[in-house]
Amino acid sequence: MKETSWNDCIFNNSARKISPDIHRAESLKETAMERISLIKTINEKNCNFVFEDYYTSSLELLQALVFREGYNILNHVCLGYYLKDVLKRDNLYQIFDDVRYKRNSLTYYGKRMDFATAKQAIEQCKKLMKELEV
Repeated sequence: MKETSWNDCIFNNSARKISPDIHRAESLKETAMERISLIKTINEKNCNFVFEDYYTSSLELLQALVFREGYNILNHVCLGYYLKDVLKRDNLYQIFDDVRYKRNSLTYYGKRMDFATAKQAIEQCKKLMKELEV
């Protein structure tokens, strides 16, 4: 069943309450920061790959946040609902859902972004990462 809210995520066991896992959260945060530190330039040839790295790092920071709070969330959709329904951060949910859609289009359907769109998506990821500082 497709989740349409945080409550659906809990009901479908796509999100589960666990003991807070600070060590795992710190490890994910470290990995996210290391990934971003490897990016040297963004150009028309690599912009989609750079976006994927920023999206992955954003995802890792969000996962770090939920592990720290004592949740294990099994999919990206429910991570978005955590932002929206639990944290009441609709602004962050909108950003995350937009970059999630762009990442899915790129990864699963081969729809590459033009340079301007990729740069804008990277900036959205940067904003999300700044807001998610764990």
